[in-house]
Amino acid sequence: MAALRALRSLGVSLAPRCPGPLISLRTGWPQAASARSLGTSALLSSARKFTDKHEWISVENGIGTVGISNFAQEALGDIVYCSLPEIGTKLNKQDEFGALESVKAASELYSPLTGEVTEINATLADNPGLVNKSCYEDGWLIKMTVDNPSELNELMSEDAYEKFIKSIED
Repeated sequence: MAALRALRSLGVSLAPRCPGPLISLRTGWPQAASARSLGTSALLSSARKFTDKHEWISVENGIGTVGISNFAQEALGDIVYCSLPEIGTKLNKQDEFGALESVKAASELYSPLTGEVTEINATLADNPGLVNKSCYEDGWLIKMTVDNPSELNELMSEDAYEKFIKSIED
């Protein structure tokens, strides 16, 4: 134990060289590997797909949650009004389904996939700024069925969307 303390005081790391649980030198308890948690978050965010009109969709159990990208909400500025469709509205891919109005501009919203609106984010009626504050979480716009799952393959992954953004900014 004294040797371990002496090595620690010199700043020597005794992290294991083989795969396995990492042991904290400070506490002596196992700790989570950062590579594992990074991999999990990357998998969660890569499930989101994007359109070239800056809408995103993530699908879980056949229901897609739709919103606008961070790039879009930044370009719009402070959103002051959301016009969303009624539940039951049937949409084809790229159909206009609503609009967002900001202090700078108005922007139409387009459906990323074919399906039927099952839910709207009613919170946005009283608090449209949620789209600015949390465009990927609390500021989602609609939920819809996914009538043609193969349409997802036509949308951009998060990495492809980031490259697309860089190409239009240049």
